[in-house]
Amino acid sequence: MTVITRTDIAPETARALVQAAIDHAVRQGWEVAVAVVDRNGLMVAFCRTADVTVPAIDFALDKAYTAATLRRSTKSFFERSQENPSLAAGLANRPRLMLWSGGLPLFHKGHCVGGIGVSGAKDFQDVECAEAAITELGLATSAG
Repeated sequence: MTVITRTDIAPETARALVQAAIDHAVRQGWEVAVAVVDRNGLMVAFCRTADVTVPAIDFALDKAYTAATLRRSTKSFFERSQENPSLAAGLANRPRLMLWSGGLPLFHKGHCVGGIGVSGAKDFQDVECAEAAITELGLATSAG
């Protein structure tokens, strides 16, 4: 008999990641939305600062979804799309896949357990918030 086990991010860890990213943004004076999804791209936790722009909410969720389901950062997915014109053209017809920086996969003990997406600040600031939360919680952005 084969038993398949799957590892997903725990809700309490997802909430802690969201809070850590929000706290980092607030300390910097940035307005952001933060979403954490499980490895299948389903939302586990979300929060936003008071004055973040409304579109940033969906952008954060889409960044998290992309990072989790592709097991790579949204920035690296953008870079890959630039090398492949047919991929870039096809993305126009695919909902939820996001190429803007700010989405990072979440790895624990070599397994992708989810993704985090931050949106609302400048692209490098979104990444900074996500990385700060990942570091604080002791997770990684790759299997290695």
